[in-house]
Amino acid sequence: MIFHLVLKDLKIEWRSKEIITSMFIFGLSITLIFALAFQVAPNLIRTFAPGLLWVVILFTSVLGLNRLFSLEKEDQALWSWVAAPVSRGTVYIAKVISAFIFIIMSELLFIIPFFIFLNLPSNFSFISFALILFLGTGAIVSVGCLISGITLQARLRDVLIPILLFPSASPVAIAATKCTGLLFNQIPLVNYLFWLLILGSFFVIFGLFGYLVFNQIVEE
Repeated sequence: MIFHLVLKDLKIEWRSKEIITSMFIFGLSITLIFALAFQVAPNLIRTFAPGLLWVVILFTSVLGLNRLFSLEKEDQALWSWVAAPVSRGTVYIAKVISAFIFIIMSELLFIIPFFIFLNLPSNFSFISFALILFLGTGAIVSVGCLISGITLQARLRDVLIPILLFPSASPVAIAATKCTGLLFNQIPLVNYLFWLLILGSFFVIFGLFGYLVFNQIVEE
């Protein structure tokens, strides 16, 4: 059932190309702003690059999370979540997977321009970088999907999502920035396992918590 729900979101995105395109353009725009802002101090770019990267990812994630949960609301299909003979937690997990796929795809599109525009070296382990992106993005998505579901029926939903997401995901951004900074400085993976565990904990805890409470969220 999760496969079919995720496939539904992927088909909608394939036809509309709204979520990934908007996230990519927004992320690229922020990257250009950062690149122009740091032209006056190019020596500081490498120091601040990890934080800038996760700021871009966090900001672009808001667009994807907002749009992903708005599809059913715009089509008046929220009743299907209540009437469907499946667990609402299953719907939540499917949304987490869909959002994760969309955000990862947008990251793959703007990360290369990020390194090019900021003139960053790439002499680090790409496997470790992929692991950090996987856990960091998963943690942001788990927190964001729960917040997006809670605010689904709110009138000021577009405003509430970033207001609630940014402070809630700040530990994730801090841990991911620490991991990325140590990676860029070619520090061995064992030296930042603590921060990776924080990312993994947020990913798992909020994913399970959302699975358990999403039934109450939908019914209310």
